[in-house]
Amino acid sequence: MRSKDPSATAALQVGAAVLSVIALGFISVFIGVSDLNPLRLISTGLSQTDWQTLTVSRIPRTISIVLAGAAISIVGLIMQMLVRNRFVEPSTAGTTESAALGLLLVTVFVPGMPLIGKMVVAAVTALGGTLIFLRILRAIPLRSVIVVPLIGLMLGAVISAITTMIAYERQMTQTLSSWMTGDFSSVIKGRYELLWVVAIAAVIAYLLADRFTVAGMGEEFTTSLGMNYRVAMNLGLGIVAVVTALVVVVVGGLPFLGLVVPNIVSRIMGDNLRRSLPWVAIAGAGFVLLCDILGRIIRYPYEVPIGVVVGVVGSGIFLWLLLRTDSSAPPKKSRRKLQDRVSS
Repeated sequence: MRSKDPSATAALQVGAAVLSVIALGFISVFIGVSDLNPLRLISTGLSQTDWQTLTVSRIPRTISIVLAGAAISIVGLIMQMLVRNRFVEPSTAGTTESAALGLLLVTVFVPGMPLIGKMVVAAVTALGGTLIFLRILRAIPLRSVIVVPLIGLMLGAVISAITTMIAYERQMTQTLSSWMTGDFSSVIKGRYELLWVVAIAAVIAYLLADRFTVAGMGEEFTTSLGMNYRVAMNLGLGIVAVVTALVVVVVGGLPFLGLVVPNIVSRIMGDNLRRSLPWVAIAGAGFVLLCDILGRIIRYPYEVPIGVVVGVVGSGIFLWLLLRTDSSAPPKKSRRKLQDRVSS
């Protein structure tokens, strides 16, 4: 009997996953206070009010959920490869908190700055916070799988305390809280389009996937292959900072998302970044869609912010992963395979 073509099987699996995300997106579009029952729309047609609700609110919201979920999952995977630790992502490395600090500083000192300017400042502070995190890691001789994320959480807490102090002095604590809690309820047409930049960042990440994988093996190994280690690291961290800043500026923080999804995918697909990146994007989009649907039906017609739902579910999975993992470095077998493939 002829065996199945692995590439055809993989394509079918990806297609099934994409169709699942599309189905979740369809459900998301038709959940809300406004009555947009698809059966009624088929029988009676779209009124002007229904069309405005779909094009101004529901469809932009669903698109932003897919883009944000995929983007944060991708940058979480990139951070894990570069730092060589499975429990690092923007919310456990001080990156998200640093982006919020930059957004607050812009709001306080340059309140009239356009949205793109706020994103640039938030990206710069996010990159600065991530570099501080890496600097602290280099100063620690022994790094266990648990110590690394704890350092990031402590750094994030310090940055968050500084941000809260600034916000408190200017009576902006409620505004700061809304930034740090992911919420798609205010996403409408004209306020989410910047998230399309993360799609460009995802394409760049896919094209540079092998470079990030090699950089994650360490500076000596990367240099021995003729690659510039610092350039690869800076590109990876730059993508992480820009994507994190964009998501924080547009929808707020999505804690543990970039940690949970890459870990689940890696347990199934392995450590090959180029192979697992599309799956991470699809799984991230589907995970956030599921959490958003859950948050909208738990207290219907009221809505639980997506950041709360993702945080509760993600933190539970995070603890489960911590209790089941022994080592932060990639498996030796996978590392040897990568070295042989790159050297050849």
